Amino acid sequence: MSVTPTVHFREAIPQEDALIAQHFYQLWRDNDVSAESIRSDWLEVILDFISRARRELYYKAFVAETGGKVIGSTSCQLFTGLYPHVLAEHYRKYGYVWGVYVDVHFRGQGIAKQLTSMAVDHLRILNCTRVILHASPSGKPVYERLGFSTTNEMRLDI
Repeated sequence: MSVTPTVHFREAIPQEDALIAQHFYQLWRDNDVSAESIRSDWLEVILDFISRARRELYYKAFVAETGGKVIGSTSCQLFTGLYPHVLAEHYRKYGYVWGVYVDVHFRGQGIAKQLTSMAVDHLRILNCTRVILHASPSGKPVYERLGFSTTNEMRLDI
């Protein structure tokens, strides 16, 4: 299905950080995480994270809006990694896409795909060699259509 012509996409502005945070919170709730399992200070935690990422990791967010209302968003930044950076940037400079969210009433219209593409384009400008994201079960087909592949990440719940 094509994107509704009345949906407009743009870079988010810092004044929308709280809205981006709300979308990130709702993303977890929509994926069956109970409110009790989310920290009570989630808004402050997310806003602090975004502020640091903007200063240190080339953070950008993108939004989709219709009728003056933001109905979707995503964030992206350089990936800081899980271990010390010893590889040269030309070999390994990863970007990370997170918080892809679209209001339930607007899903299935290609909005998440467009938002993710905008984030990937930003990371490409930063000369990233790979883009990483963690997909929800419902988001996985969207990202596969964009060329993302399943990786060999291994997990052990303990």
